[in-house]
Amino acid sequence: MFEKSKENLDKINLKFNLYILIIIVLCILLCIYDSRFIIPSILLCVFLIVYTIWMSDKRKIEIVNHIQELTTDVNVATRNNLISSPIPLLLIETDGAIIWKSKSFIDTFQGIDVITYLNPIIKEIKLNIEKEQENGKDFDKNKYITKQFNIEGKFYKIYCGVSRSKKKDKRKQREYQLTLYFIDDTKYNELFDQYNNSKTCVGIAMIDNYEELMQRAIPEERAELVTNVEKVILDWAKETGGLIVKTERDRFLYIFEQQYLANIEKEKVNVLDKVKNLTENSNIRVTLSIAISNEGDSNFQKYKSALAGMDIVLGRGGDQAVIRKEGKYKFYGGNTVEQEKRTKVKARTVAASIADVIRNSSNVMIMGHNHIDIDAIGSGLGMYRLAKTLEKDAYLVTEPKGKSLGKFLEVFRDNEEYNNVMITEEEAEDIINSETLLIIVDTHKTDFVEFPDLLKKIEKKIVIDHHRKAPEAITDVLVSFHEVYASSAAELVTEIIQYAADDVKLTLLEAESLYGGIMVDTKNFTFKTGVRTFEAAAYLRKFGVDIIKVKKWFQADLESYNAIAEIIRSVEITNDTIAIAVYDNEEDENANLICAKAADELLTISNITASFVIGKMNEKVFISGRSIGDINVQIILEKLGGGGHITLAGAQIEGLTLEEARDELVIRINEYLTEIE
Repeated sequence: MFEKSKENLDKINLKFNLYILIIIVLCILLCIYDSRFIIPSILLCVFLIVYTIWMSDKRKIEIVNHIQELTTDVNVATRNNLISSPIPLLLIETDGAIIWKSKSFIDTFQGIDVITYLNPIIKEIKLNIEKEQENGKDFDKNKYITKQFNIEGKFYKIYCGVSRSKKKDKRKQREYQLTLYFIDDTKYNELFDQYNNSKTCVGIAMIDNYEELMQRAIPEERAELVTNVEKVILDWAKETGGLIVKTERDRFLYIFEQQYLANIEKEKVNVLDKVKNLTENSNIRVTLSIAISNEGDSNFQKYKSALAGMDIVLGRGGDQAVIRKEGKYKFYGGNTVEQEKRTKVKARTVAASIADVIRNSSNVMIMGHNHIDIDAIGSGLGMYRLAKTLEKDAYLVTEPKGKSLGKFLEVFRDNEEYNNVMITEEEAEDIINSETLLIIVDTHKTDFVEFPDLLKKIEKKIVIDHHRKAPEAITDVLVSFHEVYASSAAELVTEIIQYAADDVKLTLLEAESLYGGIMVDTKNFTFKTGVRTFEAAAYLRKFGVDIIKVKKWFQADLESYNAIAEIIRSVEITNDTIAIAVYDNEEDENANLICAKAADELLTISNITASFVIGKMNEKVFISGRSIGDINVQIILEKLGGGGHITLAGAQIEGLTLEEARDELVIRINEYLTEIE
């Protein structure tokens, strides 16, 4: 206000001075014209100058008096308003000394030590001020800092203004004082919580093995069992006051309010166990899969999100639930070994679909996962032969490293028929076009493929995999043959070849590589084998597979065997039956293979139900997990960003030492054991 008044006064003085200057000029001209006017002109000019100075001083005094009156009025009004403000106010210095409290503050927080709640924000602001002072800057006093606190059950939004204090600290730096405005947000938060709690959650429940139940159970038992399962599901839904509708003979749509979601999570979706317990003593085990989502702006979007969740649950073998919220999937259950599906209708349908896609493509690229193994390369060679049978150029895009493929690579590279079949990523980029087909085998995760950039450059894709489905799955595919019951990708590819309409003639090396993929992934047909596994192996034997030769490909050399023995010697047992070992040899380029074999070997020791071997290679810590089925190593290693199966899984971690990775693994094991109790 003072600055504005001074500005106006300066403008008036400027105009008045201009008028005097004009009069003086006129007097000078008059004196030149007639000398008799010199003395009167001088007297007139002196009078005008004296009068101007007197009037200017008078105006200044009047303006100053006016400003003082206004300032006094404003200060009185401000003081009265601050004292009687309905909003609690507090003036406090950054050293914690309280300067002043408003009456509303005293009434609102009577008997409450508010400073205890405010200490964090005061410390934070003081640190920020000190940082800026050290950098020679002044703290932005026009910036308001907003925080929300829960004080004795009430929510307050606190606006904090910063201003200079007259006090200085020991370092002779200017202190600051904080003006805190407390806005009661309790009602708003209650309304906001009510709004969130009343939002809709959409769930889908599905009986996993309904078809098997219909085929194997006698009519009387079938009707009773289905009725009991439906009753358990309906009773579970009633607990949340939700609406559940049977949309198909094996599927239910479940809609409920979000306020019940926390309790569903707390009880770990216990309806899964309730359904399993119905057939605990029966030859036919009934399991349930559930997907719930609260993400989406509409109920339809939430339904689509739940459908995507169900796809993941079924891809992980069923008998589990997934809840999608805050952009993440959380899984419950999943401790049952995947049940083999005896029907081969899907294999025939998929084989026909894949053949059609290959026919409509210009050429075919085949890619596996990073650190490619015999299952991936054997599956790749099987798909290569199918593509060649359909008269399409096909290539395996891979750069094998280490000894994971044993002596197979020597045999492969000595075979002239496969010259120029195995190409690098750069070579593949030179020959791909808009009609190129990419077949991904033995993985379905975007970050596990051997060349992620190639995945982005090719639009037409097919995925063939047997691992439990993860949220990071490749989604934009033309055909997906994802069966978690299968022992290996090689088993699935063998079925595709077996049921393809065209007569596919595998070479001996191709048949042996597929057989090797099945043999290695099943640990010589001891893990995760079913009727279809042996049928696939029998089909491959027709091509003259030499089992002894295949086994020799993967015989361990003496150096590797000694390394495995050292790992086993250093093993530690946690939770009575879980073995953990560390392989501390970063220079070994075959560390991942040695750790995997050591984890397998540990399971041959009595009383060990699960084994984990930790190693490091190329700045990455990797973990190989194995179990006999009592412990789900896949769920444990998923917590560390990995995946796999109940009995076989792996994970890769960046930024941790071997010891830190071991400690983190122990934490995750304990979490898992707590969850299944």
